Amino acid sequence: MSRVALVSGGTRGIGAAISIALKAAGYRVAANFAGNEEKAKAFYDETGIPVFKWDVSSYQACAEGIAKVEAELGPIDVLVNNAGITRDGMFHKMTPEQWNEVIGTNLTGLFNMTHPVWAGMRDRGFGRIVNISSINGQKGQMGQVNYSAAKAGDLGFTKALAQEGAAKNITVNAVCPGYIGTEMVRAVPEKVLNERIIPQIPVGRLGEPEEIARCVVFLASDEAGFITGSTLSANGGQFMAG
Repeated sequence: MSRVALVSGGTRGIGAAISIALKAAGYRVAANFAGNEEKAKAFYDETGIPVFKWDVSSYQACAEGIAKVEAELGPIDVLVNNAGITRDGMFHKMTPEQWNEVIGTNLTGLFNMTHPVWAGMRDRGFGRIVNISSINGQKGQMGQVNYSAAKAGDLGFTKALAQEGAAKNITVNAVCPGYIGTEMVRAVPEKVLNERIIPQIPVGRLGEPEEIARCVVFLASDEAGFITGSTLSANGGQFMAG
């Protein structure tokens, strides 16, 4: 029987590409979403991938949502923590609400999503956790102190949990995308893209969501079983971590 994969934030942008790529690779996929029911329904109609609505910043909502996924598809073998939000602003103007919302979804969300599936993965002796961090969690970004802090925290989460999972054949890895041609990024004015963003990318273009999805499919595979606690940077050469 094919393995079950759950992708948070899995109906739009990078998450949608990941969900589609995992299905194409033979997984039974469930896609979580937080709010946009119209987009989620369109995604389901187009792909046939079942969608489940809950807020990853709530532990109870995650536990209940994951139980529904497992009741419908079976125990979760692969978890992709992709859900993320931005509440950008310069630090001196940042509100506690902007800080807490981003930390709650982008960092605490990893605990809330991973903790309910962890015991089952340990019991079965197999698991793949892939956390979608960001180039800005590696290098920082002005106007994104909250986002950069959360995404850097995702990397610490990855490295520590990888050490706990290794003996149970559970790998935990992170992917750090750079600027990817999602709906959100392509909404940036063309002048800004062409004059300020793309010139910083040595390959001279935005990445595509499918390129991130291929990284995830590899890390979820049996062939990647010796890779854990790693960070895979997919940013066109914009930032090279040592």
